[in-house]
Amino acid sequence: MDLTTIIIIAIALAMDSFSISITKGFTIKNINTVQSLWIGIFFGFFQGFMPILGWVSGVQLEYFLSKVAPWIAFVLLVAIGIKMIYESIKNDEEKNSKKGQFSFKELTFMGIATSIDAFAIGVTLAFLNTPIIIPAIIIGLVSFIFSEIGIAIGKIMGRFFKDKFEILGGVVLIILGFKILLEGLRII
Repeated sequence: MDLTTIIIIAIALAMDSFSISITKGFTIKNINTVQSLWIGIFFGFFQGFMPILGWVSGVQLEYFLSKVAPWIAFVLLVAIGIKMIYESIKNDEEKNSKKGQFSFKELTFMGIATSIDAFAIGVTLAFLNTPIIIPAIIIGLVSFIFSEIGIAIGKIMGRFFKDKFEILGGVVLIILGFKILLEGLRII
């Protein structure tokens, strides 16, 4: 597989991470550089690691995961989205004490949910007898870069729209969950 194709695949895979990073940029209150880097690292890691896992797993798990993976991503993203919406409409005292917190646990779930497609790419690369290390590195780096850009965009948007975006962020995650499910079920 040529480099141009790998980069196009990496950009396509990074779109979910990019969307969620925009959401995190405007929902995490006073997000700092370290938190921003952690978000990019998590998304880049999962996007880069899942193709390796898919490549190693090959045919054995492809059928099972192709049926279950969209449901896993759907449940994780919808649950996180509902949580964001719920927290945005809680009473102000509760909201101010917990709103916009950075969470490694939530970040892990989102990293897994958004990188399941990358697993399928790894399986595909195994079928094509393509070595996996270079594509995995490129996919991880592109996802990291897109995540950082997304966070920067989200921070700018958050300054203008303040708390209104937390509900929108939850809705975006729920829609993304449905999109992944419908694509996995080959409905869209």
